[in-house]
Amino acid sequence: QIFNQHNAEAPNLEQAFHRMAHMEPNLDHDVSWFLLPSCWAKMVVALISFLCFANSYDGDFVFDDSEAIINNKDLRAETPLGDLWYHDFWGSKLSSNTSHKSYRPLTVLTFRINYLFAGGFYPVGFHVINIILHCTISVLMVDVFSILLGGLQFSNKGRRLNLAPKSSLLAALLFAVHPVHTECVAGIVGRADLLCALFFLLSFLGYCKAFRENKEGHTFSIFWVLVSVILGAIAMLCKEQGITILGLNAVFDALVVNKINLLELIRKLLYKDKSLESAGLLRKGLLFRITLLMCGGAGILYIRWRIMGTGPPAFTEVDNPASFADSLFIRAINYNYYYSLNAWLLLCPWWLCFDWSMGCIPLIKSVSDWRIIALAALWFCLIGLICQALCSEDSHKRRILTLGLGFLIIPFLPASNLFFRVGFVIAERVIYLPSIGYCILFTYGFSLLSKQAKKKKILAVAVLGILLINVMRCVLRSSQWRSEEQLFRSALSVCPLNAKVHYNVGKNLADKGNQSAAIKYYREAVRLNPKYVHAMNNLGNILKERNELHEAEELLSLAVQIQPDFAAAWMNLGIVQNSLRRFEEAEQSYWTAIKHRKKYPDCYYNLGRLYADLNRHIDALNAWRNATVLKPEHSLAWNNMIILLDNTGNLAQAEAVGREALELIPNDHSLMFSLANVLGKSQKYKESEALFLKAIKANPNAASYHGNLAVLYHRWGNLDLAKKHYEVSLKLDPMAPGTKENYNLLRRKLEQLQKKGG
Repeated sequence: QIFNQHNAEAPNLEQAFHRMAHMEPNLDHDVSWFLLPSCWAKMVVALISFLCFANSYDGDFVFDDSEAIINNKDLRAETPLGDLWYHDFWGSKLSSNTSHKSYRPLTVLTFRINYLFAGGFYPVGFHVINIILHCTISVLMVDVFSILLGGLQFSNKGRRLNLAPKSSLLAALLFAVHPVHTECVAGIVGRADLLCALFFLLSFLGYCKAFRENKEGHTFSIFWVLVSVILGAIAMLCKEQGITILGLNAVFDALVVNKINLLELIRKLLYKDKSLESAGLLRKGLLFRITLLMCGGAGILYIRWRIMGTGPPAFTEVDNPASFADSLFIRAINYNYYYSLNAWLLLCPWWLCFDWSMGCIPLIKSVSDWRIIALAALWFCLIGLICQALCSEDSHKRRILTLGLGFLIIPFLPASNLFFRVGFVIAERVIYLPSIGYCILFTYGFSLLSKQAKKKKILAVAVLGILLINVMRCVLRSSQWRSEEQLFRSALSVCPLNAKVHYNVGKNLADKGNQSAAIKYYREAVRLNPKYVHAMNNLGNILKERNELHEAEELLSLAVQIQPDFAAAWMNLGIVQNSLRRFEEAEQSYWTAIKHRKKYPDCYYNLGRLYADLNRHIDALNAWRNATVLKPEHSLAWNNMIILLDNTGNLAQAEAVGREALELIPNDHSLMFSLANVLGKSQKYKESEALFLKAIKANPNAASYHGNLAVLYHRWGNLDLAKKHYEVSLKLDPMAPGTKENYNLLRRKLEQLQKKGG
């Protein structure tokens, strides 16, 4: 076979195979694939997994990264480390009604370490860690698959033997290059899934280390069983799926260590057979180990429940529409359809999308829907595999199929909607762990085909082609995750009915200043989902800026009607009403926004602007002061306070506020400029000059800065410098108000002085 590559270690491997041949069939016997020493196999897997995702290393923060990283205060040094244990993944208090209850403190801790080492929000370090984690996990998969496919066997010296080196290499490569993993690797938020998978696998390998084989049979180490439970707990603190490893360890113990025939065991239980002890349950300590796993799992879940609180996370209908269906039958049909789509993503990961909610997958509402075929196909395959896993006379086949199904199904259970409602329809990241089961089943299917095929080389070339296609798909998909624009646009062809896709494309365009194109996508988002309040709010904002105030008001009024506690929409509605000079309504809208979001500095700022327009100066100053208390770095609020006090002749108070503001925001040139104006009027020329020059150094192209410095010099009697800065100001902005008149006055004065001097 051309795919067998002999090397110095190959004879030792073959001898090991012959020693174990009497125990059970060897899966590798019929597999036409590369045979490499363990260290070489791991190096190949590491290299290929790196090549798949290496181009994502310098990508931006995209999609959920903004909320989980950039806007997450738990990453910053000023937040006590202890807060991580009481906050969710997004930085909200777990006790809050708005919390998603996603409790992943260890993942957030790694983000915090990334942030501290990088000295800020620089995405390269975050991406590099994700790539390294995936490579590490893929390498561990070689050992994991060697156990799952070849069994747990030891040499006389107690060293674990790899009885399926070719099969384990193939399965590990399939895992390493699977395109569905791109979201976990290229999306920084996927760190949770990667860390969970790492400790998940370490827990499994730790559990395997608990067993040694000697002349008297299997013995086990309680220490390693407990280590496995602890590693499972760590996996769960990275992401909730991690707890499922304890169940998989129990399944592995029963099937591989104790070699239990599940069908036979079920029969004995049904008929109350007294020979259960002969099945090995008590003799080999299985019940004791399962008890340890169950107690550990129950303890972990109880502690998490106590920290999280009893309230379930609050999700909306757009997040998971099937879970809000009134009919149990409709819910069941759609849940099963979602399962079939997840299975299809594993089989054919070509159509990938960053978000599958908001109409991307319309609900199945009757059995006449043709998509029912997908459910039938899924259960036909599953039932066939389950029957083979239970009823086959071949113990080797039973073991591999049961383990494959176990690793496919059990890690997926937390995302299945069976135990609690989840906040998504489909999420590619949650099938990172279930893909282990897919790789087992694929590899076993390949071995069966190889056994029947006459031209094994053609079959091997076909599998190699699948791997190469997956590598190319990973590279392409990783490049799409490098920026939000590419990521969002890539989803338009996959989920054209997804309102969130159009919303995100529009938001990305708006951030880049392309308002006309953004309007088009926001309108499409509202058309697809007439209750999409965030799209209405953003569209209303753009229309407001384009002075299309009446349509903006209609959209924002509809948004707050649909979601009365939508504080941002209330504030924006107030801004529009203020522009329409409906001041009482604007004031009411602002206060409604503050009622629903008490700590809302931007709303206090806009309320202050309204009061200033109404000449309610004290109310304006109080509103701006509230804004700066809630957000001390709110430069606009500080500036408006200084300017209002300056304009009303309260120079001493304006100076005090200006100095206070500069202590908090020492590098803000607009504050320097405002305070310099106040100091100039107070005839503190030297200090005013210093601040003007500092502001100009920070922003040398501001015409008003040069113009006002020229006025200062004019008052101060430094006419040459005044002339210089008037000219710079006019060069930067020839239409600067008042500057030309002041410059002409200065020129006339200079001419008079020259005449007198002459």
